[in-house]
Amino acid sequence: MKIIRITFAILFFFAVSSFTLMEETETFSLTINVHELHSSDGMVQFSLYNKDGSIPDEHFEKYYLQLKAEIVNNSSTITFKNIPKGTYAINILHDEDNDGKVTKGWVLPIEGLGFSNFTSLNPLNRPNYKKAKFELEADKTMTIKIIYM
Repeated sequence: MKIIRITFAILFFFAVSSFTLMEETETFSLTINVHELHSSDGMVQFSLYNKDGSIPDEHFEKYYLQLKAEIVNNSSTITFKNIPKGTYAINILHDEDNDGKVTKGWVLPIEGLGFSNFTSLNPLNRPNYKKAKFELEADKTMTIKIIYM
C-alpha cells in the first residue's frame, strides 16, 4: 500500500510539472492605424516600447519591437503579432526620406511624429513613457495622430 501511495505521488508530481511547462504565455495582436499623413512619401516606422524611461527615444535605440509599413493614400497600418500581455507605448515616425531617423529643421522635427495617448506636442506636453503607456490585455486596434511641427 505504501508503494502505491509513493508511486501515485510521483506520478502526480510529474503530471503537474508537465502541465506547468506546457502552459504558454497568452499573446495578442496590436493594430496601429495612422491617417492624414502630409504625403505618401517614404515609410511609416512604428516602434513599440515596454519599459519606463524608453520614451523619448530620438535615435530609436530603446524599442521592444519595430516595424515599417508602406503608405497608401496618406494612411498606413501595421499589426504587431504575438505580443505578451503587458504595458506598452507607441512612437511613430513618418520617415519621408527613409533614413530611419527624425529629420530636423533648425530645431524642430520636419517629419511627422506620433505617440500613443498624444494628440499634440509642445514644451509643456512632451512625450514620455508614463504619458504614452497603455495596457494590452486583449487584441487591440488604435488610431494614432501624426503631428507635424
